[in-house]
Amino acid sequence: QVQLRESGGGPAQTGGSLKLSCELSGYYYGHYCLAWFRQAPGKEREGVAIFFTSTESTFYADSLKGRFTISLDRATDSLDLRMNSLAPEDTAMYYCAANVANSGDTCRASLIDKEKMTWWGKGTLVTVSA
Repeated sequence: QVQLRESGGGPAQTGGSLKLSCELSGYYYGHYCLAWFRQAPGKEREGVAIFFTSTESTFYADSLKGRFTISLDRATDSLDLRMNSLAPEDTAMYYCAANVANSGDTCRASLIDKEKMTWWGKGTLVTVSA
C-alpha cells in the first residue's frame, strides 16, 4: 500500500518559482511510476510529470516541458516538483500519484491517462497571481 502526502503549495507570483514535495511510503520494493497531476478549477485533472523508479526516466506534459522538473530524493523518500516561470494558468490543486509499472512506456501512458494511477494523495493548492 503506497501512501502519498503532498506539501509545498501556496501563493506565488507570476514569474516566480515553487517546489512541491510528496512524502512517499510503502513503495520500497518494486517498480513504480511516481507522478504529479494537477486540476484547475472547472477543468479535468491532467498529468504534469512522471518518474519511473527503475530507470529514473522522466516524462512531462508537452506544454510544461522546460519549466517543471520532477525528481525523486531517495534519501528522504520525497517526490519533488520544481516549478519555474509560474503563470496564472498554473493555478491548480496539485496531486501526487503512483502506480506499479513494468516499463517506462507504462509511465508515459499513465501521464495522459489518470485512470491508470492507483494511489493518490489529497493534493496541495498552488495559486499564482498576476
